[in-house]
Amino acid sequence: MDAGISIAELTVEQAPEVAELCRRALDLPEDAAEAGPLVETLWRRAAADRTVRVFGGYREDELVGVLIGSLSADDGRIGHVDLVAVEPRLRRRGIGRALLGHAERALADLGAAEVLLAGNPPYYAWPGIDVRYTPAVCLALALGYRQDRTAWNMTADLSYDGSPALRSTEAAESRLAAQGVTVRRAEPADLPALAAFARTTFGGTWEAELAGSLGRPDAGCHLAVRDGEVLGFAAYGSSRPSWFGPMGTAPAAEGSGIGGVLLRRCLRDQWTAGIAAAQIGWVGPVPFYSGSAGARIERVFFLYRRALDA
Repeated sequence: MDAGISIAELTVEQAPEVAELCRRALDLPEDAAEAGPLVETLWRRAAADRTVRVFGGYREDELVGVLIGSLSADDGRIGHVDLVAVEPRLRRRGIGRALLGHAERALADLGAAEVLLAGNPPYYAWPGIDVRYTPAVCLALALGYRQDRTAWNMTADLSYDGSPALRSTEAAESRLAAQGVTVRRAEPADLPALAAFARTTFGGTWEAELAGSLGRPDAGCHLAVRDGEVLGFAAYGSSRPSWFGPMGTAPAAEGSGIGGVLLRRCLRDQWTAGIAAAQIGWVGPVPFYSGSAGARIERVFFLYRRALDA
């Protein structure tokens, strides 16, 4: 490592400085453009329900590298590296390696037995390392991390009026209304019912992601109900303004068209907010998103993990 680099733990008051470094250091434009919301999500918002540690690499008094790490809220034996960024002009000098090693020791001191270079829902920026961040992939491999999964995002193009992602939902909503199904924008008062539906139907962390989508700027949610019963929901903006998800439809309502309506309602909200391309994050049903919104697989992520030395 560059002999002039020191590592210190950062405080949340330094978040604006960290966000500015990330704007310079994140090579993909869509990531750099959302550096502020990413840091806010991974640091301040995530710290409300899990342990978060943030370390900075300094050259004299200049912040030249940053790492955000956290413990899994569900299993304290698992640590996550949520973000690593290094000043572009100072790459390949061991700064990222030093930050990662420091974070591993800190997470081990907190009880972690394993570290994942993978998203820690419900507050995450990426499922893993985007394959285009080649230096990060090389760092993971050099430090003995093993790839155990691959994930991908799909992109919904919102940049032109004729986009399949922006097709009108009016006719489909009229058909659903004739079947007693109401589709509408969700309000904060809907959260208990939505959370219960997500928890009992799908499990996982969607309950918290829904809470992050309701009542926040650059975020929102739509739902379908019949006779007071939730049949489906779709949300966006929980982690990042340009990201869509989660969404889910009750098994009994699959094939009814509810999912496509909810999806395109959210995408239209994002288009109205000026977003030209929505990212459907950590995708499962590729054919559904392709057919309903013309989405295509675009971002691919490698997820890594390594057991820490006892």
